[in-house]
Amino acid sequence: MEGVRPGGGPPPGGPGSGSGSGSGSFPSLFPPGLHGIYGECRRLYPDQPNPLQVTAILKYWLGGPDPLDYVSMYRNLGNPALNVPEHWHYVTFGLSDLYGDNRVHEFTGTDGPSGFGFELTFRLKRETGESAPPTWPAELMQGLARYVFQSENTFCSGDHVSWHSPLDNSESRIQHMLLTEDPQMQPVQTPFGVVTFLQIVGVCTEELHAAQQWNGQGILELLRTVPVAGGPWLITDMRRGETIFEIDPHLQQERVDKGIETDGSNLSGVSAKCAWDDLSRPPEDDEDSRSICIGTQPRRLSGKDTEQIRETLRRGLEINSKPVLPPINTQRQNGLNLDRAPSRKDSLESESSAAIIPHELIRTRQLESVHLKFNQESGALIPLCLRGRLLHGRHFTYKSITGDTAITFVSTGVEGAFATEEHPYAAHGPWLQILLTEEFVERMLEDLEDLNSPEEFKLPKEYSWPEKKLKVSILPDAVFDSPLH
Repeated sequence: MEGVRPGGGPPPGGPGSGSGSGSGSFPSLFPPGLHGIYGECRRLYPDQPNPLQVTAILKYWLGGPDPLDYVSMYRNLGNPALNVPEHWHYVTFGLSDLYGDNRVHEFTGTDGPSGFGFELTFRLKRETGESAPPTWPAELMQGLARYVFQSENTFCSGDHVSWHSPLDNSESRIQHMLLTEDPQMQPVQTPFGVVTFLQIVGVCTEELHAAQQWNGQGILELLRTVPVAGGPWLITDMRRGETIFEIDPHLQQERVDKGIETDGSNLSGVSAKCAWDDLSRPPEDDEDSRSICIGTQPRRLSGKDTEQIRETLRRGLEINSKPVLPPINTQRQNGLNLDRAPSRKDSLESESSAAIIPHELIRTRQLESVHLKFNQESGALIPLCLRGRLLHGRHFTYKSITGDTAITFVSTGVEGAFATEEHPYAAHGPWLQILLTEEFVERMLEDLEDLNSPEEFKLPKEYSWPEKKLKVSILPDAVFDSPLH
């Protein structure tokens, strides 16, 4: 539960408890990390020392569900000279280390990032006659914070978040998010490390797809050039009824399509609903592709396997200078992510991977025939994987969100893969790699063309290339939610 504190802050010595003179004198009990962030807010808003604030009633470090201690809400007058409208400016407190005593974040020194190294901001266009900021953005920010705490997937500028629901639970077309540097807030050095400020930017589905197929930074730059779609400060207008491509049709062909052709996609992996079967051996074989058993313990992704997958992703990301942000697809209510795990784990690491079978006992196996299974949302990304990644000499990884399975598509130019042209299907435990030649990729793109029109799609759908001994099935979500799968 959250409460709205008018003109308040965290007692004792919260943001609202300092003097209104802007002198910078704060009570000694004021948490130093919070002090640093609030100082940056005071720099921008010296006339708003006591902003309206949403606060977690039961703090996360006391067992509450909300990782953010506070979300402050300011009134920003905009900049008429730059065509920036008046808006509400939201700032979080809690993704960085506010306290420095290990109650939430491990203190690692002053030189590196504080906590996760960032706080979130959001700029929402102020509606005519609106006297107070809506509080739904604070709930949205708590949902994003839960995702970060649970997965430890830290956000970076250019990342995208698939939300699949209007951000304010209305009928709005703004149903997804991109992230970028806040245009006004500067990085802050606190006693517990550095804090940067990442701004949430609401986007339409078509704009999200363009960011996936090309890159988030490119779409953000286009949004900056269209005043009603964000303008220079990327202000979200939940009443925007047109995409940037409807407002200016030339943007798709002249900028996005050309960018995809020239640059490819910088999205190198997603968490997804996916699975694979080894069709070259009977399913009852005790060395099944996803369950190699020693004694009574099932084979899981080992720590070394997991680290290899992470490094595979990182290498591709370093080449393209962008981090992976898996889509958020967990259950939500009123736009909020309901899942919360008190422990922090990497999203590419199985909960059971601590019980490791020695890595040297697991061999890499060449497979003759494989069957890939995806839900509709994951399947819709296959053309992106082929056109935007493999045709540019890169790789793309699907990591199952319902198990230990991982599927990596690689091109002939990717180094370090254990799949080869001679043996294009290879598995290391539950991690499958598939090497596709450029010629086969072009053919698959033709055969999978209807994946680009999900509204005309009927499940289940199957694609098969018998001479390649490859089959792909697009299946309902329920198939992957079954505990027996």
